[in-house]
Amino acid sequence: MTTNTLTLGQIEWLDIVNPTKNEIDDIIEKYHFHELDKEAIIEEYQLARVDTYDDYIFVVLHFPKYDTKSSRYIQNEFGIFISRKYLINFRYYNTASVDAIMARYNDGKHGKDTINTAYMLYDLIDSMIDRTFKIINRFGKDLRSLEENIFLNVGEKTISEIMIRKRNIIALKHMISPQIRVLKVLELRMNTLFKDDEVEIYFENLEDKVEKIHAEIQLLQENIDSMEDALKSIFDMQTNNTIKYLTFFSAFMLPLTLITSFFGMNITNVPFNDSIVYASVIVTALVMGVIIYVLKKWKKL
Repeated sequence: MTTNTLTLGQIEWLDIVNPTKNEIDDIIEKYHFHELDKEAIIEEYQLARVDTYDDYIFVVLHFPKYDTKSSRYIQNEFGIFISRKYLINFRYYNTASVDAIMARYNDGKHGKDTINTAYMLYDLIDSMIDRTFKIINRFGKDLRSLEENIFLNVGEKTISEIMIRKRNIIALKHMISPQIRVLKVLELRMNTLFKDDEVEIYFENLEDKVEKIHAEIQLLQENIDSMEDALKSIFDMQTNNTIKYLTFFSAFMLPLTLITSFFGMNITNVPFNDSIVYASVIVTALVMGVIIYVLKKWKKL
């Protein structure tokens, strides 16, 4: 476990990274947190939620993190306890944004006239939302690049790339959608706990940002669906062309099949048994075919 500690006057901020079960037990016991909250911290991949108690609020939030090994977005889960005296957050992945915020507060560069845990929590969530904006923007640029190449290179690789992005956009949507409701509830609970209209304004801003991210994700999902439809249309055209050539070839081979079946019978005195007659018929058929082809071309001109 790594614990980053920031103390400003009577306010304490603990940023706990990748804690063990015993370390979680110690924190829960020290601050008298509810037993259900301990279970939520120990068991990862909890649903986003807000739980309110007499003297503190517990909130679970999810933010996307790209895993290069699996080429997918995974949940960077934050379990956060906040009261007027402390801010304690648990996370399981290193995040430079959180480290940068704590460094700003430690250096006195937070840019606020007053400091309380509400503003600290706002900065924490705001930094993760801004990071999510950057992830969405990169995803959009990557999608536009794929869209430009879809008509140039149609194959299994293109299908695989579209499916990977479709899976990722669905994962992003599942992460972000619940946050809208959670942040609305959190805004009300924070206003009750701190009784500060300024705090309410700050957290309304977080709601607006998350709603914009959600709207952008929906547009990207529609874009991916359109690309998938376009790819299906291309494959349908290719399939139709293949069937057309196969049909033409089958029609061409049908008379030959009939002739070979007829001459394959064990009978004598059949037509074309004379090689000279057979050759004459073949030559005549070829000449007639060429004449018909030339006449059709001439009529088109």
